[in-house]
Amino acid sequence: MDKEKALDAINLKWEQECSCALREQATQAVPGEGSAKSEIVFIGEAPGAKEDEEGRPFVGAAGKFLNEMLANINLKREDVYITNIVKYRPPNNRDPSSEEIESCQAWLSEQIKIIQPKIIVTLGRHALTHFLPDKKISDAHGRAFRKTFPNIGTLVFFALYHPAAALYNGSMREILIRDFRKIPKVLKKITSLD
Repeated sequence: MDKEKALDAINLKWEQECSCALREQATQAVPGEGSAKSEIVFIGEAPGAKEDEEGRPFVGAAGKFLNEMLANINLKREDVYITNIVKYRPPNNRDPSSEEIESCQAWLSEQIKIIQPKIIVTLGRHALTHFLPDKKISDAHGRAFRKTFPNIGTLVFFALYHPAAALYNGSMREILIRDFRKIPKVLKKITSLD
């Protein structure tokens, strides 16, 4: 089975089997979208209202900003895979609880195992601390970290501020754009080590 079909099958399976309590209020699951063959996976926190409505990640103002930054490094949404640690919208866009994150964990792990990205770009503190609980976004942003997990293997994580946070903070926006431009260099370095 090719990666696209395997990813579709996993997403279909978990849409039916995910035990996340958030699914009760959500319109639908937001599994993720993009290329299953991508070298880069972007992982945010959770879907917002627009994402819940459309069933697609990062489609609101933060998504528009993400698209602009991708274009700055000569990529499109279709070239990467974009998802969240939680697959359902928390009410009123509140932070997801540790139980909600935990109940979506196997789904995210299976997506990562199928795609086998060279780099996982964490968008915001929730995505960062999910994988690297000892890191603070204010210190880690714009840096790459390698970590091994028993269920998904050794991966490189690149920490970024969340695009939504940067929309309301001009100085953070500049930092995010500058950090984002490092992605191709980090990818090149990883590829040269393979």
